[in-house]
Amino acid sequence: MVALPFYHRGLRFECQQCHNCCRGAQAGGVYPSRPETQRIADWLKISLHALRSRYMVRELDGAPSLRIRANGDCIFWDEGCTIYPVRPRQCRTFPFWPENLESLPTWESVRQTCHGAGRGKLYRLEDIRSILHGRAT
Repeated sequence: MVALPFYHRGLRFECQQCHNCCRGAQAGGVYPSRPETQRIADWLKISLHALRSRYMVRELDGAPSLRIRANGDCIFWDEGCTIYPVRPRQCRTFPFWPENLESLPTWESVRQTCHGAGRGKLYRLEDIRSILHGRAT
């Protein structure tokens, strides 16, 4: 028998607009896919080359990443996400990332910085699995 994940009864999440996932030490790297990169360039009305040279680093942890400012903020943070309608899937699916769902203690540590984790809408196990497998959001 396969053990159920700790979140088998679901997890609550509702973004509180704290922006901790976009700013400071918690933000980390954002790794847009090629199609996402093109959508961002289109949204900004600039070429893909201009996007890459102005807003991305060649490699962060082995993959092209959005730049992070010296203070840890995402390059597209300016009192809100300036690319919100075309933000990468990585941003849209936070906090439902595999590394955040490894264990209850890991999820509890996410709750320390993400004020929406543990509040609001109940995401059922099926919802969470859809997000994890790229079938939602």
